[in-house]
Formats: sequence, structure tokens, C-alpha cells
Amino acid sequence: MNIVELPGTMLATAKLNLCLYVGPRRDDGLHEIRSLFEPLELADELKVMEAEQDEVLVEGIDGPDLTARALAALREQGWKGPPLRIQVTKRIPVAAGLGGGSADAAAVLRLARGEVEGLRSIAAGIGADVPSQLQPRPCLVAGAGEVIEPVAPPADHGVVMIPQPEGLSTAEVYAEADRLGSPRGENELEAIRRGLRDAVDEAGSPLSYREHLVNDLQAAAISLRPEIEEALRALDEQGAPHAMVTGSGPTAVGIYSSPEEASAAAERLRERYPAVIATAPLTT
Repeated sequence: MNIVELPGTMLATAKLNLCLYVGPRRDDGLHEIRSLFEPLELADELKVMEAEQDEVLVEGIDGPDLTARALAALREQGWKGPPLRIQVTKRIPVAAGLGGGSADAAAVLRLARGEVEGLRSIAAGIGADVPSQLQPRPCLVAGAGEVIEPVAPPADHGVVMIPQPEGLSTAEVYAEADRLGSPRGENELEAIRRGLRDAVDEAGSPLSYREHLVNDLQAAAISLRPEIEEALRALDEQGAPHAMVTGSGPTAVGIYSSPEEASAAAERLRERYPAVIATAPLTT
């Protein structure tokens, strides 16, 4: 991913959780996870220009967000870049389980690459998904999201996403998952990590290892937002070989064999779900 010299425009890509296995809550309050992340062509746009003082404007969001926190964190670490005005045009649905806020924050941190040490630690302090977005690429993720292992890009496939009118709080979804119970143990999570590594080493489409495309937060998201089940059924009806909730939801995702199949399915769904999105994995 290239960053245009200031003043310029950057893209902050959405990420798809192809799976999400959840373990127990850690001492820091976060949950141990195992997941496969894949960056998507769907992206927010950040316009960056020099200004008299730092200012961050995020479309549709009032008050500070992760983007502003990222810029403030760089200043706290002594970054000497010029004062900036950053305007974020949102294309990734907000609070949709697609990592849009984390992607925006990571894009801001990339402005200081080579000038500020410890960007990954700074990213982890902003949010669990931010470190993986510093260099968007397919990766196997562990810890609470801070342990990142790049993996081979998958074979061609397409993605259809059905966002909900209102997002879901990640904290609320994890709390509901805790209430529902049955977190995975450390030994099981490690076995899952090895199985995921073996699956992606073949570099096939995610549809070639559908048995691994599990989201442990799906039941909690549906418990809080039952209409998600209708969206999943709609994707099944439109021929999605695999449909699931991504991340903490509430976005329902259908994985198709090709971008063309995904685009055709999205058009058939548009009358019922005007906000439907067809996209594909980001290729670099």
C-alpha cells in the first residue's frame, strides 16, 4: 500500500475476519483470540493536508475517535511532522465488525513510519485490531490481536456484505459471549492456530477450508441483534457457499467463488438490502 506525500490521500482498508475463535478473558480485560484477517478493497479515504494545528474530521462521527487518538499518540511520542488536517470519508460501515476505525488509525500511524519507533506498540495501545492494519495483508492473528503472522494471499474469491442500520459495540458483544459461556481453552486455541496455518499454507480460496470459517461471536451478535439471521438466510438464498458474521458483527458476510459472482448476488439483494456491498480481497 502506497502513501501519497503530503498533502495527499491515503486509503484505509476494511478487514474481514475469515474466522474468529475466542478464548478466556485475560488479566488486561481483553480476550485471547485466534483469527484469520484478510484486507478488502473496500476502504475509507483519508485526505491529509498541512494546517495551522492538528484537526481530525471523521464523516458521520462526532467527537474524538481512533483516528484522532492515533495522531495524538504520535505527538506524545515526539513526532515532528507538520500540523495536519485529516478528513476521513467513511466507506466502511461504522461499528460493523470490519475494523474501519482501526484501519483509519493505522493509516495515520503510517505517516510516521521510519520517524517514530515502536509503532506496533503504539498501535496496540489504541486498539486490538490496529497493529494488524499497519501493513494490511492476510495474516494469522493471536493474542488479543497484537500477535501477527503473515500468511500467503488466498486464491480469487468475492465477498458480499450486508451491514445493519445500526452497529454493535464490540465490548457488548464480548460481554454477551461471556454470558453465553463456553470460551475455548489455551490448548484448544493453539491446536486451532496450527490447523489454520496448515489450511492457509495451501493458498487456496477460503471456501477450500470452510470447516475453519467459524466465528465464536456469531451467537452473541445474533442474540443482541436477531435480524442478523435474516441477512444470513438471504445470503444463503443467493447462493453464498458460506455465510457468517464477521468480527463482532453485526455485518453478515457471504463468501463467493469469484468477485463476479459476488457482484451479481449483491445486485439481486439490493432491493431488499440497499446498503449491500460487494467487494474482493485486496491484492498488493
